[in-house]
Amino acid sequence: MSYDPWSAAFVADPYPVFERLRAERPVFFDEATGQWVVSRYADVDALLRDRRLGRSYLHAGTHEEFGQRPEPDFLKPFWDLVRAGMLDVEPPTHTRLRRLVSKAFTARMVEGLRPMVRGLAEELAAGLVARGGGDLLAELAEPLPVTVIAEMLGVPAEDRGLLRPWSADICGMYELNPPDEVQRRAVRAANEFSDYLRGLARARAAEPRDDLISALARVADEGDRLTEDELIGTCVLLLNAGHEATVNATGNGWWTLFRNPGELARLRADHGLVPTAVEELMRYDGPAPMFERWVLEDVEVGGVAIPRGQEIALQFASANRDPEVFDDPDRLDLARDPNPHISFGLGIHYCLGAPLARIEMAESLGAILRAAPDLRLVEEPRWKPGYILRGLESLKVEV
Repeated sequence: MSYDPWSAAFVADPYPVFERLRAERPVFFDEATGQWVVSRYADVDALLRDRRLGRSYLHAGTHEEFGQRPEPDFLKPFWDLVRAGMLDVEPPTHTRLRRLVSKAFTARMVEGLRPMVRGLAEELAAGLVARGGGDLLAELAEPLPVTVIAEMLGVPAEDRGLLRPWSADICGMYELNPPDEVQRRAVRAANEFSDYLRGLARARAAEPRDDLISALARVADEGDRLTEDELIGTCVLLLNAGHEATVNATGNGWWTLFRNPGELARLRADHGLVPTAVEELMRYDGPAPMFERWVLEDVEVGGVAIPRGQEIALQFASANRDPEVFDDPDRLDLARDPNPHISFGLGIHYCLGAPLARIEMAESLGAILRAAPDLRLVEEPRWKPGYILRGLESLKVEV
């Protein structure tokens, strides 16, 4: 098997391919994707911090100057929404947005959510047990983060069912070469989600409440504030990044535990391992195996020259299994320490929501361990076709 992010077999288990690539072709150009594939930890680590690369190139040149086709007009609402947030922009815009958002999305605020997250996780785990089992993804992994984000933002309970479909449709655009139908669904979701949040933001501006939308509307730094579009783009980013990744991390994590019964038994015997278990599960089979960067100035990676205008595919999944950094990297060790995995990224684009993701994963893991100490897998799950957002279709369990 070779590097093929569209292959079901590769998506299910890319690690043997990465082992060969790290040894034989750590930096190579892949014709099918049009990207330079980088697989060693040291290279991925360095490039994530290298300001000669960016999530976007539009601050440095036009599509044509970077050898890319202009974006179709019908995609404008999608890109307007996404680029109003901080994920796909670069300094100085990124620096300004992150500074403002960080004033509202503080570590203290996130830690203050822990009791709510724990209570919700325990409620969902109890429901799963009462039903004798079911789909762990649909019944716990999905409702937990979307409810947490909705509570945090201040989305009314009656509207929360709208969020998951919007998030899924928007995130479809992050896969490699999404088909036209997926792109049009993403535009429709972007329009609907944007209109909804605009109404909510204006309501909160008129009557502020104790929620993140109100806090983002109030936040200021030396007279600088988020525009309404930036506030909306930030809220969409928080939902999409915090929801899709956490759902997949939870499913991938439990599938990993079921495949490693010795480590699962160890965790069941010692719940104190939960914090390091979360880190190890993120390293071992994380939900975001690859992130892309554009080359803004000529770079050399592992002795290979990569010119301006090229796109680099940074393989987080491969870096997290690099034996130069991790002892016995293909072995799951829930007490692994140190564990410098890069599943949350590095550099200026390090995941702002990492503390919340860690809380959600730890509390859901703990709640299931307490409520269903004998949780069993019913059938081997299937992977969804996407590679960029890598997760399971379902995870059927019984208690």
